[in-house]
Amino acid sequence: MAATDILLLERLVPEALAWLEARHSVEVRPELATDASLLRKSVYKAHAVVLPRKVVVTREFLDFAPMLKAVARMHAGTDNTDLEACRDRKVRVIQATTANVRSNAEYLLASLLLLYRRGIGSSLIGDRHADIRLGRELNGSTVGIFGLAPTAHTLALMLHSLGAKLIGYDPAVHHTAPLWGRLQVQPVSLRDMMSQADAISVQMMYASRYNGFVNDKVLAHCKPGQVWVGTSRSLLFEPDALARALTDGRIEAAMFDGAEAGFASRGSPLHELGNLFLTPRLGSHTRESRLRASWYVAHRIHETLSAPQHGVLDSLGTDAAPLDRMDPVIR
Repeated sequence: MAATDILLLERLVPEALAWLEARHSVEVRPELATDASLLRKSVYKAHAVVLPRKVVVTREFLDFAPMLKAVARMHAGTDNTDLEACRDRKVRVIQATTANVRSNAEYLLASLLLLYRRGIGSSLIGDRHADIRLGRELNGSTVGIFGLAPTAHTLALMLHSLGAKLIGYDPAVHHTAPLWGRLQVQPVSLRDMMSQADAISVQMMYASRYNGFVNDKVLAHCKPGQVWVGTSRSLLFEPDALARALTDGRIEAAMFDGAEAGFASRGSPLHELGNLFLTPRLGSHTRESRLRASWYVAHRIHETLSAPQHGVLDSLGTDAAPLDRMDPVIR
């Protein structure tokens, strides 16, 4: 079997792909993402691999890839990659973490506007004679920024320009941190954010210790009629608690992007709720973000294969960080 320089399970834009193909041997095999056995055989002689979110990199995965020098992702988040194992094997982890910042911020803004004017959604699905619903304006409303992930930085600028008042909370960022001032977001306690905000935007970075973080205790303090939008992992939410808040009027409506499988499937307390809207990771899927991510990944892979790096993690816009200093919730 001939060695493959780069194995792509996620497609790059044509220009970036052509650029890589002019310099390396490249195989595009998206079907391998759903065939673990065939993937193990195909990755055996690969020097670099571009993986979708659902393919998890473990020590066992790396055992089947003895020649691997780089694992690349088109998205942010390292919970699907064993960073310690990659460090031990001297495999560079490449992530286009900020390629999707703008697109996710625009998704959150669009979601807020749609939930504030839900009559627009009725028209979009073809109901031309829907009842006229009294909408709201972002100007003058209070928006809670739940988590200071990079997306929040761009979103804050957008919301300021529309006249919204911003308050915020992040369990990993101290209320005296200069970042709050730079973003013009007033830091408050979680309870105060819940009770004061007309809308909540959730872009908090996920870590296992935050599983079910948004529970009955947190949602008990919601300002009645709140709307929620989010791009964070749905594991942050306790489904039963969220269902109760969506049912009793504490949360008027919610729109979340990229919920995990089963979050609102049949049997979940969220399944039948008509005021919960889920989208399949649309936030990061724009032409522009795909272009940024593709070129970043292409250049970093070429750089790695041409002159192997010693770092384990590389992200768009940041330097590689030593593993013992990395915390997935500290920005």
